[in-house]
Amino acid sequence: MAVDPARTDRFRALSTLLAVMGLVGLIAALTPVAPASAKSFEEYPKAGVILQTKVAAHSRPSSSSPTIRFIPQFRSDFRPTTLLVLGEAKGAKGSRWLKLSMPVRPNGTIGWVKASAVQMRPVQRSIVIDLSSRKLRILEQGKTRFATRVAVGRKGMETPTGTFYITAKFKPTERFLGAFAFETSAYSKLSEWPGGGVVGLHGTSMPWLLGQAVSHGCVRMSNAAALVLKRLAPAGTPIKIVA
Repeated sequence: MAVDPARTDRFRALSTLLAVMGLVGLIAALTPVAPASAKSFEEYPKAGVILQTKVAAHSRPSSSSPTIRFIPQFRSDFRPTTLLVLGEAKGAKGSRWLKLSMPVRPNGTIGWVKASAVQMRPVQRSIVIDLSSRKLRILEQGKTRFATRVAVGRKGMETPTGTFYITAKFKPTERFLGAFAFETSAYSKLSEWPGGGVVGLHGTSMPWLLGQAVSHGCVRMSNAAALVLKRLAPAGTPIKIVA
């Protein structure tokens, strides 16, 4: 039987194409695939702890800029100092710097530290406090996970607005602070208040005052709500306080 040369050439070309396609498929199957969640950039905010005895927080992402303060690795109660990292930037020679919400006066102070000095972790939830509606909400992936009524700072001692975070949490020994309490990075108008005027979130022994503006700047909630926050809001949880 006679063989058609053109048909033979087409058959050879098709065989070669199929072989190449098979090789490509094999290479693809053997090539590791990055997880779908992997990204080439960081998502902020993040919580962080310090890896050194102390770290200098600068006014700009540069070692030559003024030092705002030195942040110790551990607090005076021997717990790790927790930071809130808002973002990052490149410094000289490509060095990586982290932008911090600083737990100092005045409220809203920003500091920069070298990224190598901080170990970060994602934050799962955030807290929003609306002073006008006297409501506190815990958000998770943009949705309200929990909401409760609160008491806020009275006239002349208003609870400060801005972006803050939980710096520590503890069970109070004073009945006035309720079942559980949280220190924040915010400062009230009272400098002589404990911790130099640190604004706290805490339970209360006077639940009938909830929904009113009666405090010296702290945010009070029911004891049941304080115990929910204990479970859902670790140190490093961002807090946004709006008027």
